[in-house]
Amino acid sequence: MDVITAQDDGRDELDDPLLLDHATELDWALVTQDDDFLAEATRRMQAAIHFSGVIYAHQLGITIGRFIDALTLISLGADRDYIRNRIEWLPLRR
Repeated sequence: MDVITAQDDGRDELDDPLLLDHATELDWALVTQDDDFLAEATRRMQAAIHFSGVIYAHQLGITIGRFIDALTLISLGADRDYIRNRIEWLPLRR
């Protein structure tokens, strides 16, 4: 699993839509606990605007360990097409 933070990439000051555009340019899913990305991803889904996908977990809804375990499962068990143009909610449920 490859990971880069917005801070490490020098993009931490970008507005949410531009940050999601950048993730899409890289063809990487954007992993977040920021509710604003849900609104942007939903808007894009409704408007049929391509994006690389958002993986979302509420800040109080998951432990760091479960968050990492879920991301590992997604990275090992799903190809990039799985997450494109959708929101994946964590924690994963059976």
